[in-house]
Amino acid sequence: MKIVSLAPHLTEWAFSLGLGKNLVGVSDYSDFPEEAKAILRVADYQGADIATIIALEPDLILAWDGGNKPQDIHKLSSIGLKVFSSNVENLEDIPREINRLAELTGTEKRANALTGKFINELNALKEKHAKAANKPVFYYSWAVPLMSIGPRAWPNKLLNVCGAQTLFHDSPVDYPQVSVKDVLMRQPHVLVAASKSTRTDLEVFWAKHRDFLDAPLLVVDPDVTSRFSLRLINELKLLCEGIN
Repeated sequence: MKIVSLAPHLTEWAFSLGLGKNLVGVSDYSDFPEEAKAILRVADYQGADIATIIALEPDLILAWDGGNKPQDIHKLSSIGLKVFSSNVENLEDIPREINRLAELTGTEKRANALTGKFINELNALKEKHAKAANKPVFYYSWAVPLMSIGPRAWPNKLLNVCGAQTLFHDSPVDYPQVSVKDVLMRQPHVLVAASKSTRTDLEVFWAKHRDFLDAPLLVVDPDVTSRFSLRLINELKLLCEGIN
């Protein structure tokens, strides 16, 4: 079976199910596991390379409903290619969608073991932090401009598992631009930086405000927290531990 993946998390799903060697094309930023980096790129933020995908003659295309362009998914389907289109809105959707993919690829036994573990660990985290009182967390992706998250953004769903919520829970947009003054006035319990920068470099930004802000700084890997992969559960454990 020849498989094409149009999103990094779908590439990870394929590898998780033991289908890495079946991948003949993947999207940009498909960088985990290491072997994924050597696979032909057939999609980026501009869309899918339809001509290249057709030439690969894949048996299955993994598409992200909500991330890939609807017209690309429709075109690939309309020419007779088999498309597995998945959508993830909540953490519980990750194991469900992986199990759906497993049914198509005959990897149910492996999937059941992986997704069962994911679900058990997720439920354990929810139970552990169920009594926490929505601790306010300032979650941000970069400092210039200073961008945070609203209540419907994906990272806030991670915070909710930990008994926390975004500092900007009243934001009407998913990724609001805010000011340092806004953060200082609201006094978060914890600062969470989704960044590849070092903690030392990130602390430099907050150093001049530390007389008014004593919230500790946590750093999470944005490549993990922003993807719907099974790796997410371990990063989530660290996030919850740091918040609580």
